[in-house]
Amino acid sequence: MVWCGFQGRVVAWSESANAPNGRARIRQNAQSEVGRLDVAREFVSAKIANQATQLRRNSASPVSETIAHLRVLQRMARAATSNPELLGLEGRAAHVYFSAFPLMLKGEVSWLTTEWPGRHGRNASDPLNALLNYAYGLLLADVIRAVTACGLDPVAGFLHSSGRNKPALALDLMEEFRAPLADSVILGALNNGEIRSTDLTEVLGVARLRDSGRKAVIAAYERRLEQRIRHPTFGYQVSWRRVIEVQARLLMATLEGTRDSYVGIRTR
Repeated sequence: MVWCGFQGRVVAWSESANAPNGRARIRQNAQSEVGRLDVAREFVSAKIANQATQLRRNSASPVSETIAHLRVLQRMARAATSNPELLGLEGRAAHVYFSAFPLMLKGEVSWLTTEWPGRHGRNASDPLNALLNYAYGLLLADVIRAVTACGLDPVAGFLHSSGRNKPALALDLMEEFRAPLADSVILGALNNGEIRSTDLTEVLGVARLRDSGRKAVIAAYERRLEQRIRHPTFGYQVSWRRVIEVQARLLMATLEGTRDSYVGIRTR
């Protein structure tokens, strides 16, 4: 079970005392301590690839130069020689991607974009970031569940720092799902009119979701999780919900040495 706050932030989780794969956790923690740059590179390059695909699919304006820039950063991420370099490339890609993010919105969206400051996480004050943050909270909760279900430790990661007991591994694995799940859900719900300005309110200059807004995001997110895709590694049809767990198990197999390498999800 995972508990989230009203803004979607994960605040706690619980798991069974009979957690599986104890040895896998030992290996994971040992490798987290020394680092697995190959795995970290895959998290970031898959994330950037999916951001480029999201823009290509949904932008109402020409964005070929932006997509080309993201593809260059994707290739650079696959060749990065350190975690700080990777995080720098991830940040550059995020700036490029979110600068073009409003181009994927349709219809009357001035209430979303008039004060769009670009991507802001915790304590964001504008409505679009508030919606994205809530969707990312839902996604992180599902990734924590998948990681825990297969017996890995959500805290011992390879890209994000485990400081302050953050769920670093879950944040790592979550990266490749941000664009095809969370971003896609928010864009679809806004463009389809499922979320309106009346579903948010402003408290002390900060945009917050009303109950109606949270329910709309949750409903759209759950529908997206049940959609089926062809898994690029195995070739069979599977729901997005299941894909998250499959990727967690592929990661575990990579850490155990039964697979040569981890391959992230890349949408087309």
